Amino acid sequence: MKAREIAEFVGGELIGEGDIEIHSAASISSAASGQLAFVEGIEIPENNASCLIISKNAAECNASAYIIVDDPKLAFARAANKLHPHNWKTGWHATASIAADSDVKASFLGAFVSIGERTSIGENSDIHEGSKIGQNVEIGSRTVVFPNCIIYDGVKIGNDCIIHAGTVIGADGFGYVRDKSGEYIKFPQIGNVVIEDRVEIGANTCIDRGSLGTTRIGEGTKIDNLVQVGHNVDIGKHCVIAAQTGISGSVVIEDGCVIGGQVGFGDHSHIKSGAVIGSQAGILPGKIVRPGVWWGTPIQPLEEFKRKNALLNRIEKIVKDIADLKKER
Repeated sequence: MKAREIAEFVGGELIGEGDIEIHSAASISSAASGQLAFVEGIEIPENNASCLIISKNAAECNASAYIIVDDPKLAFARAANKLHPHNWKTGWHATASIAADSDVKASFLGAFVSIGERTSIGENSDIHEGSKIGQNVEIGSRTVVFPNCIIYDGVKIGNDCIIHAGTVIGADGFGYVRDKSGEYIKFPQIGNVVIEDRVEIGANTCIDRGSLGTTRIGEGTKIDNLVQVGHNVDIGKHCVIAAQTGISGSVVIEDGCVIGGQVGFGDHSHIKSGAVIGSQAGILPGKIVRPGVWWGTPIQPLEEFKRKNALLNRIEKIVKDIADLKKER
């Protein structure tokens, strides 16, 4: 792309040589000729990029071409996705196994892909090597399923989704009822999973089916690697959930929430829209978390967590002061 084409694409103001050819994106520290980089701050470090994306408040820029925008990181992300599109593949490998009554329009099926009965896969989707798709599954168009994913019966996945390697979707939830003898009797796990459009799910994440209803991942939500989503969980639109988070059954996470890494959710907790939960927080069962920034175990507003943490850090001194006072008596 030419620099002027990038500026038009991101809706920015181009200054300098609009006909410079840009073939790829890079960090400001590593960018070379023919590459695009961005700067969020005011100061612009020395660099060799052919084109920069900068903010309106940035210092004077000496680059041959630069693009002024409100949000450089966002504009750079959009331009980088344009410069580095997904490498869509074509062709069905001879070892792919497809049930006769399935409706598969995928552009690519890798080696040893297995697709069960009455399953539909939309146009221009990629199903990579070793992935197993069950019966009565629906996968939309332009969705990518990377190698060695397992998608159980009855799962529904929308358009423009990305499912990274090793992910398991639709396994039984962890639900048991204990009888008088102490034996655990499995509670029915006969619901399904619905994943809406433009969802991305990280590698080795597990999303359990609903016990009697639906486990839902809302439109545009992004889930990191190694996340556990329990049965009947309802996650809203445009949430982000970082790695190693564990979400117990029947949790509700409303639209637009931000969840840090290694957060633990007790069952039936409810996270309201606008909540931001810090890493390693612990949420008790049934807890309602309202909008704002939250941290700690048990979870609490950030300012309260910081105040308590400051007190904890003073305990050693307080103990010493008490011991000194006792000596003086």
